[in-house]
Amino acid sequence: MPAEARTAAKLVCATCGQANRVPADRVGAGPKCGSCGDPLLSGKVAEFDGQTHDKAVRTDDLPLIVDYWAPWCGPCRMMAPEFAKAAKALAPGVRFAKINTEEFPQIAGRANIRGIPALILYHRGREVARLTGARPAADIEAFVRSKVQVRA
Repeated sequence: MPAEARTAAKLVCATCGQANRVPADRVGAGPKCGSCGDPLLSGKVAEFDGQTHDKAVRTDDLPLIVDYWAPWCGPCRMMAPEFAKAAKALAPGVRFAKINTEEFPQIAGRANIRGIPALILYHRGREVARLTGARPAADIEAFVRSKVQVRA
């Protein structure tokens, strides 16, 4: 791994889509986007649009777990608070986001989503693992921890 990759983490802002470099030792210090000033690692679930989804999946150096969901899906709505609990528990070492498959069906198609809710864990531009169905926060946390190293 190049020295620069060890000293800085690339993170895409969920608000404006700008790619940011954050010194590795500052990841836990509440970094903000250099463009819009919004927090990059708030511990909350970000709502992605298609462009931000694609850029974050390709670019982010931290593990990123995306919830593919739809507003009409009862299990998706039931899992949302659990997903938010897991996001808070794993922050700032893992980023959590969701994307509405009804608004962005092309993203769901490219991700080969066959049923929702579906969680896909990405790390450094590649898919690491998938988890389907509504899950409690503890299961989501255990899934992430079993697949990637989580920074404290």
